[in-house]
Amino acid sequence: MLKISNISDFFRRNAVAYMFLAPWLVGFFILTLYPLLYSLGLSFTNYDFTKPDSTQWIGFDNYQKMFGSLFGLSEFTGSAGEIVRVDPYYMKSLSVTLTYVFVSVPLKLVFALAVAVLMNQKLRGISFYRVVYYIPTLLGGSVAIAVLWRKLFEKDGLINAFLGAFGFTDLPSWITNPNFALWTLILLTVWQFGSSMIIFLAGLKQIPQEYYDAASVDGATKVRQFFSITIPLLSPVILFTLVIQIISAFQVFTQAYIIGGGKGGVLNSTLFYTLHLYIQGWTYHQMGYASAMAWVLLLIIGVFTAIVFRSSDWWVSYGVGE
Repeated sequence: MLKISNISDFFRRNAVAYMFLAPWLVGFFILTLYPLLYSLGLSFTNYDFTKPDSTQWIGFDNYQKMFGSLFGLSEFTGSAGEIVRVDPYYMKSLSVTLTYVFVSVPLKLVFALAVAVLMNQKLRGISFYRVVYYIPTLLGGSVAIAVLWRKLFEKDGLINAFLGAFGFTDLPSWITNPNFALWTLILLTVWQFGSSMIIFLAGLKQIPQEYYDAASVDGATKVRQFFSITIPLLSPVILFTLVIQIISAFQVFTQAYIIGGGKGGVLNSTLFYTLHLYIQGWTYHQMGYASAMAWVLLLIIGVFTAIVFRSSDWWVSYGVGE
């Protein structure tokens, strides 16, 4: 067992380190850990911030409200004896978000890698082009860009005007059409490829040129070099970027809120998970239910991240003993 004297000696020797860490530790415990645990407690209540005195402990009712439709339920008797309606839009929001993640993330990474390869060439003015391609990432997450994107894809927007110049007529409003609304948001996130491009470009710079020179001597084509040298040596960077983009895609909110009009669009075609969570918490004041949704989202992101890391054993090469 540790003696009190040993513990005190430990803190005495590391007092300076803890002094410098204190701001971060205070911020972590007060601004991160406490709200996290508090929201976990709220997820088991019917907390309404406009009526805090009526808060009741309802157990797993919020979670049953989320997944009840999977078992054919439209309502159930809650732990307090009242009738609780199953959320009819929860699975829709989850479906929209999963579609967005599975489509946008691969497209964004492929596009970012392709541009990074081009930006890795030794050309005059290449630094200027790198800056230009990175600008969409700096602007893309803003409300202004979301509003601009909405204007571009409206029925009388610039996109339809451009297509109309080539003879296309009777074009829809891409934003309000449930068949295309989600794809406009996917296009927006793919356009914001700059951060992934920069990460890929940094990874490409670390690959020794000697590998390509040796492959050229052996007669390997540029395509063969890309798939046999670039992709394997860049796979750790691809893993990192893939995880970051998956987490980011699950948390998309601003674009969906602005472009979808704050209500999930026509027929809830852009009702993202975070948007539905926001509506439940701040529009309907069901903060307990919103907290439960947030924790389920945390678990979903954790599961997808774990799957990606587990699968990395088969496709990520670290160049050690391989």
